[in-house]
Amino acid sequence: MARNTATGSAEAAPARRVALGTAGFTLIEMLVVMTIIVILAGIGVALYTNGVTKANEAALKTDLSQMREAIDQYYADKGKYPASLDVLVEERYIRNIPPDPFTKSKDTWQTELSEPDAGNPSAEVGVINVKSGSNRTALDNTLYAEW
Repeated sequence: MARNTATGSAEAAPARRVALGTAGFTLIEMLVVMTIIVILAGIGVALYTNGVTKANEAALKTDLSQMREAIDQYYADKGKYPASLDVLVEERYIRNIPPDPFTKSKDTWQTELSEPDAGNPSAEVGVINVKSGSNRTALDNTLYAEW
């Protein structure tokens, strides 16, 4: 008989048996759980990276569209293309030159210049198009510099 320490009396205490293998997880169970966690984390990182790339691609498309629209408006108003992208800001066709979402710089935009006017050799050549300065490949396997 076991003695009850709270009351000091000898009462029959239920026998407690702890099975040796039931106190925790086995090594195999821990490895399976860790493997599942690593797989899920890898999927999460891949989805996050893909989402960031899609957001940057959408920003690039928007920036290119707005700058090309400003170039077209400048040409419609002035009858010539702007000498640089900075002219679009100075003349208030755009508020500022946005940074390229992939190079994170305003200075990496690649500009295409117009052809010299054969009928007017003194006419200035200007920016007719703008493209990204990034050498990375898009999710659709095209180069950002070709957009």
